[in-house]
Amino acid sequence: MSLKKKVKIFKLWATLALATVGLSLVGLVRCQDVNDYNSQFDNPAALRLITSVVYSKVSNLTAAIGQDFSNRSSFCIKDWDADWNRAFNFSSNLDFLASCIQKTNGDITRRLCTAAEIKIYFNSFFEGSESVNYLKPNKNCNLTSWVSGCEPGWACSVGPDQQVDLNNAKVIPSRTLDCHACCEGFFCPHGITCMIPCPLGSYCPLAMLNKTTGVCEPYLYQLPPGMPNHTCGGANIWADVGSSSELFCSAGSFCPTTTSRLTCSSGHYCKMGSTSEKSCFKLTSCNPNTANQNIQAYGIMLLAALSTLLLIIYNCSDQVLTARERRLAKSREAAARSARETANARQRWNAAKDAAKKHASGLQAHLSQTFSRKKGATHTEKLKFLDQVKSEMDDDPLPPPHPSTSGASLASSALSIEKKTEPSDLMQVMHKIELDPDSYPGFDIGTGDKSIQVQVPKGKQTHSQIFKYAYNQLEKERAQQQENEKLTFSGVVKLATNTEIRKRPLIEISFKDLTLTLKAKNKHLLRCVTGKIKPGRITAVMGPSGAGKTTFLSAVAGKAIGCKMTGLILINGKNDSIHSYKKIIGFVPQDDIVHGNLTVEENLWFSAKCRLSTDLSEADKVLVVERVIEFLGLQTVRTSLVGTVEKRGISGGQRKRVNVGLEMVMEPSLLILDEPTSGLDSASSLQLLRALRREALEGVNICMVVHQPSYALFKMFDDLILLAKGGLTVYHGPVKKVEEYFSGLGINIPERVNPPDHFIDILEGIVVPGGSSGVSYTELPVRWMLHNGYSVPPDMQQNAAGLARSSMDVTPSNGTNPAGIGMEENSFAGEIWQGVKSNVEMRRDKIQHNFLKSKDLTSRRTPGVLQQYKYFLGRVGKQRLREARILAMDYLILLLAGACLGSLVKVSDQSFGAAAYTYTIIAVSLLCKIAALRSFSLDKLHYWRESASGMSSLAYFLSKDTIDNFNTVIKPAVYLSMFYFFTNPRSSFADNYFVLCCLVYCVTGIAYALAIVFEPGTAQLCSVLLPVVLTLIATQPKDSEFMKILANLGYSKWALEAFVIANAERYYGVWLITRCGSLLKAGYNLHDWTLCIGILILAGIVSRVIAFFCMLIFQKK
Repeated sequence: MSLKKKVKIFKLWATLALATVGLSLVGLVRCQDVNDYNSQFDNPAALRLITSVVYSKVSNLTAAIGQDFSNRSSFCIKDWDADWNRAFNFSSNLDFLASCIQKTNGDITRRLCTAAEIKIYFNSFFEGSESVNYLKPNKNCNLTSWVSGCEPGWACSVGPDQQVDLNNAKVIPSRTLDCHACCEGFFCPHGITCMIPCPLGSYCPLAMLNKTTGVCEPYLYQLPPGMPNHTCGGANIWADVGSSSELFCSAGSFCPTTTSRLTCSSGHYCKMGSTSEKSCFKLTSCNPNTANQNIQAYGIMLLAALSTLLLIIYNCSDQVLTARERRLAKSREAAARSARETANARQRWNAAKDAAKKHASGLQAHLSQTFSRKKGATHTEKLKFLDQVKSEMDDDPLPPPHPSTSGASLASSALSIEKKTEPSDLMQVMHKIELDPDSYPGFDIGTGDKSIQVQVPKGKQTHSQIFKYAYNQLEKERAQQQENEKLTFSGVVKLATNTEIRKRPLIEISFKDLTLTLKAKNKHLLRCVTGKIKPGRITAVMGPSGAGKTTFLSAVAGKAIGCKMTGLILINGKNDSIHSYKKIIGFVPQDDIVHGNLTVEENLWFSAKCRLSTDLSEADKVLVVERVIEFLGLQTVRTSLVGTVEKRGISGGQRKRVNVGLEMVMEPSLLILDEPTSGLDSASSLQLLRALRREALEGVNICMVVHQPSYALFKMFDDLILLAKGGLTVYHGPVKKVEEYFSGLGINIPERVNPPDHFIDILEGIVVPGGSSGVSYTELPVRWMLHNGYSVPPDMQQNAAGLARSSMDVTPSNGTNPAGIGMEENSFAGEIWQGVKSNVEMRRDKIQHNFLKSKDLTSRRTPGVLQQYKYFLGRVGKQRLREARILAMDYLILLLAGACLGSLVKVSDQSFGAAAYTYTIIAVSLLCKIAALRSFSLDKLHYWRESASGMSSLAYFLSKDTIDNFNTVIKPAVYLSMFYFFTNPRSSFADNYFVLCCLVYCVTGIAYALAIVFEPGTAQLCSVLLPVVLTLIATQPKDSEFMKILANLGYSKWALEAFVIANAERYYGVWLITRCGSLLKAGYNLHDWTLCIGILILAGIVSRVIAFFCMLIFQKK
């Protein structure tokens, strides 16, 4: 026979053989009786095909039981098919299945659990049975039928003629014959007589009997009594790691199949339940048989990188700020030097011209003398006329209010400018200047550049150009000041009628019968105060303690809260709200509320940028700030930090001047100051008054409270309001006439006694008025009312003792019962109710005042919210950079917390790290809240002052929050650099970082609200207790609906759930039941990770909104 024929015959026989094997497999599939094919099990090719067919039947169980289990386990399984395949996808190695086919002689399909039996087993996890070792009685295992296959580790087969449908989820087949030990790679639960494949990540060898303990190891079941022929079988249970840890592939080993276990090699690590070994990262140490890689080196590297980045940011930012300040200082010094040289050259030129003129006297001197005699006669007549007008003005304590336009000549003081100015008014002002130059020291025109036409730089200017312009203008002002000291009458006329002067709006405040009554105690703080404060003049408010001086300023400024006000306050003769002029009113509080971590120049610049008109150019704003710095004598400390209580800065007098300068730089028309000279020496007080005098010469209306001024200081005031206890007026008029008025009452000032001290001593009752006047200090308010023809309240017409009492308590209008005795008849409960009622009313008044919106009657356009946000952002950024040491301490504490918790608390596989994450939430919440309290607790006074002046509260709040978001990004990384790399959880660093960022954002907003609502001590206590209490509630069993609702209201529950879910998703295969059991017990849902993150972010936003509105509502008490 030829070779070709032999080859053809071989191919034919091979084809027939393969067809025979294929047909036999088809028969196997159809009849499921493998015993008829015993001759095929020793054939490797046939065994592989048979194994594949059996595996396909096992895999098809997914479709049969998937729908039911996917509905019941949707909280712990996102994709049922994917998770089931990750647990039972044995396609890579089916050796355990082939071994079982051979061991059972092909009877494996009769021993495998059907869908109905698998449901019995898995339902035990959802029905809350006490132990998965004891299943519910079923068809094969019950009280009347209990075969050896019902014991753990054993399984039975069905009858030879019985067909088994593995996909049948309703009927349990009768399986009680031919019971044998479970195959390797399978587990046979106690209570059912079938086998279930062990999931990937498990190790299921046959058990060996420990004769000492009688336990089948590595499993924990014992042989049944009374069955001497019964032996140890296979695995008996697959449940959570706490109940069946012996089934899990041990840590430090990996199990590629469920019947083989290998030791992890060097350079690799194997966590519990691993199916393969994972390579360790570089720079980590992984010994053989290790469960975790030591990645602490990466934590140290991350920490070093963060530290380097922060150091670079802080140092570079500090260097940038320093370099910028240095450049500005150089430009400023060069501009000042150039301006001085130009001014000196101009002075030398003027001196040369004067010298040349002296040589040409002759006829010009003779003609000048003749002209002077003619002019002198006319001038004498004018002076006589002016004396008459001036005496009429001084005699009228409350002249009728006159309308004033939006501008006034800066040299014409209280003159109301209109298109047609009355000649008599102009002559009055000129006559005052000519006759009394001392009242206007040096006749400084305040902004002398305004009377000189100057060329303001156009377009974008450099710092050098801006400073050169500003200092040239300042030098011109000095020159103008020197010329003004030598002004003749014609020069005054020319200066006063100059129309090129840029004008400020005038504000004149008139008040009549102004009375303020404290609602809570029904007592008068001010009573029957009548008069006016005029633009271009400095009015001093004086009186003993309790006279209502600050209350008077608050009433004028519209800040009196909790009081009932009667009477009339007119603005420029109109009944307008003072809040309509907020943009051009400056209020200097008694306390020096200045940012201590900013320099003098930065404080002034910020106030100027936020409150000056947007129409002003950058050069003009620089000029305004430089002028204020010069007037207040702050040149030497302009770049010095103001300082705080902890950190020394500038002196107290300089700080007081900065406090005043904050209002001067916004070029106010009305400037109210509450005790600006308190705590200052006489030299500092005089310097401050000179600066205010220059402001008054620009038409600014200045009213200030003063305590015991020196005689020189007293003489610098124009008007005086002297109040007695109870807020009654004793004198209101020019300072020059106060002694004359009291002399008319028989009260003379002794020699070498300061007049204001003497007046206050009299009003305090310390000094009895001398002479034969017989006037008591209690009668002085009535004397003033009678002197000016004011109506006297009926109760003040009683005797002196009654006057003293009535000045403090409100009396009925009919004059009877002056002491208000009816109040004493209230019961104790009535007094309590009255106090509660008054507190509620005061709170209501505060809220109304804070949300009060008045129509703006000024023409000044200040920066909007976005522009102010930019300015606030720059200021807060500088403050944070100068607080770098405090921030570094915050980071260090977080670092230590992460290292300690990472070392002491490990991430448990059974709870997916819930305990470690619980401590993380408490630690991070507490530390971040304490740090966030500083954002608003320390700046309350500054905010109250700035918001009262018209600055945007929204810009202030957003700037603080924006800068604090830097910590929201950095702090989680600092904490995790230690905690994550010490605990090494299965969840990724990115998942932990993102959840922690959301947590920090949430707790920061809560800290804002606590800092704004409560005092610092209470806010700190709440910041400590709140995370602890909320986390304890979140981790308690949710036995009642109330506890569930309470836990859902706290952010800790959502943060903990997000952490646990992110970690639980990384557990699969043999961990599937552990994952579902743990999530079921905690009440978590694997699909809620996005919800948890959203709730944390929403809580942060809502808490910020609440904090912002609380900031608007809870103002200064």
